[in-house]
Amino acid sequence: MSPPAITAPSAGSAADTPAGEAPPEPARGVRGRLASRKGLALACAVLFALLLVSIVVAIGLGAAVITPGETARYLWAAVSGGRIAADEVTTYQIIWEIRTPRVLLAALVGAGLSAIGVAIQAMVRNALADPFVLGVSSGASAGAVAVTVTGGLAALGIYAVSAGAFIGALVASLLVYAASSSRGSLSPLRLVLTGVAMSLGLQAVMSLLIYFAPDSEATSMVLYWTMGSFGAANWGALPVVSVVVLLGLVALYRYGRALDVLALGDETAASLGVSPDRHRKALLVLVSLVTGVMVAVSGAIAFVGLVMPHVVRMVVGATHARVLAVAPLAGAIFMVWVDLVSRTLVAPRELPLGVITALVGVPVFVTLMRRKGYLFGGR
Repeated sequence: MSPPAITAPSAGSAADTPAGEAPPEPARGVRGRLASRKGLALACAVLFALLLVSIVVAIGLGAAVITPGETARYLWAAVSGGRIAADEVTTYQIIWEIRTPRVLLAALVGAGLSAIGVAIQAMVRNALADPFVLGVSSGASAGAVAVTVTGGLAALGIYAVSAGAFIGALVASLLVYAASSSRGSLSPLRLVLTGVAMSLGLQAVMSLLIYFAPDSEATSMVLYWTMGSFGAANWGALPVVSVVVLLGLVALYRYGRALDVLALGDETAASLGVSPDRHRKALLVLVSLVTGVMVAVSGAIAFVGLVMPHVVRMVVGATHARVLAVAPLAGAIFMVWVDLVSRTLVAPRELPLGVITALVGVPVFVTLMRRKGYLFGGR
């Protein structure tokens, strides 16, 4: 469902500017607008090139270190159907079968979490919002724990935990929607409070399931999974995740102008002919679907959807079309390097991704919040 055309508030109207956010800059003429668009396109091109370099470097690093040139040669051989020497088969399998799907999954999840964070923060008008605030991540974690502890969905084999996580995310989204909706209205405050309460309740259910787990191995696996990991990445999971995340990014980008208006408040949105409730319902379905798919394959990874939108806003401004163009690339690069650190810092053991993102995200977020005048994109 594509959002209707929206007429943005006039550039010079201070009354239409949300509290704490700087008024929009006045129009700079056609040349200025073209320069701005070219600057954004250049920034995206640079980030995309940096992402490609990061992917190649990350694929080559690990217990067996392979140079970027050799890594690129193996990748090209896999894509083009080229030949490799017999004594290179083991190295080729490490590169193509193990590391490549993992690094690509990290990039997809990082891009998706960053974009979802942008959308949720605008949707609920809360600078502290992220995919966890709606209870979706907690629902996915609870579903995965339930499958692991009870042995449910055994017929799905290695995909049982992912399927349980996805079902848990959808159930949590439905519960949040049913509990926060009143007479067809979906207010931001009610949505946030319901999501937080549901998240805490689902975490309690998850803790109870872990407490009664039949063996310590299941408990250890569940605790590790709920803190985030790409250790189970494989080529079989990538197609579904790729399609859902990429389509989700396109849909969110098309909602960029609608998110601009929603961030101004419901009264302003209504005066501009935008239905806040209708857009929130559509966005809730979209972010729940994308988040559920990501958490199902990577576990719950905190702080990416919270911090990356703020970092990007400080660079490109608060216009959501610009933020949604840059945030996925920045999030993908960040997650690729986080995953690399998680599997190499204390090798052969792996650190949970949530530990690293928290160690990076907490000081960054505190620094952002302490900046004078900073609030949800303002300076």
